[in-house]
Amino acid sequence: MHPTLVDQLVVTLQRLLPARWLGGFIYWLSRRRSIWLKNALIRGFTALFDVDTTEAARAVPDGYPSFNDFFTRELRADARPFTRDANQVISPVDGTIAQLGHARHGELIEAKGAHFSAVRLLGDAELAARFESAPFATLYLAPYNYHRIHMPLDGRLVATQFIPGKLYSVNTRTVAVIPDLYARNERLVCHFSGVHGDFILVLVGALNVASMATAWAGEIRGPKHGGTVRRHWPSTDAAAPRLRQGDYMGHFNMGSTVILLGPAARLDWNTDRRVGQPIKMGASLGRIGPAA
Repeated sequence: MHPTLVDQLVVTLQRLLPARWLGGFIYWLSRRRSIWLKNALIRGFTALFDVDTTEAARAVPDGYPSFNDFFTRELRADARPFTRDANQVISPVDGTIAQLGHARHGELIEAKGAHFSAVRLLGDAELAARFESAPFATLYLAPYNYHRIHMPLDGRLVATQFIPGKLYSVNTRTVAVIPDLYARNERLVCHFSGVHGDFILVLVGALNVASMATAWAGEIRGPKHGGTVRRHWPSTDAAAPRLRQGDYMGHFNMGSTVILLGPAARLDWNTDRRVGQPIKMGASLGRIGPAA
């Protein structure tokens, strides 16, 4: 992929923007509870991005006390039907398939002709070594998408690690210009154990993403002075969160990208799934077969 002059200009502008200040302002603005302001924000956003509000669990905009409550909204119970299947990997989000494949020697495809390291993405060489040939899927969430994240498989939480970093946009223009983008941006690495082996969901932060949240820890905002934040649940810990396939596991407060890595057992991606294709949460991404 060769970046165009427009791509270069867009990234240059991002580098000049005070991303942390902008994210902080959006965090503040999106939580204002003034009825006229939050309704104006919701109506303007849904019109600008042509958001499908018919799936929302509550009336739009009156059912939401703030813009952020609307942005991180639940859907109606019947909006994303699927059948639980231990051998099927479902999409954890609504979004677009940015990449789909298998890691090679610990390298994942970032864009056409470009790769990035699982070690850098996960911030843990020992953990990355266990996924050096694992299947992976990169799913991009546009502003108009549903922004809750669900479990692709049953899993017990092993560890979470917040890794601070940049806040570049994760759109295709920026990916084309900045190498190792997903490993540069701040991210939350969620490591699970399942019946087919371990798997990871990486929640990648981006421009305007003021914070993330998980089902077990609530809202997570990056440390002000750098350094990783990690929590580990040993296999003997009865309090370790256990989530079923399709369960809510977290959300973005403003949109970004989710990377699914693993399980390392043989996984065949569905042949009708391809890069650039929209996908809904609960739709099948692939099936896990017997070990080779």
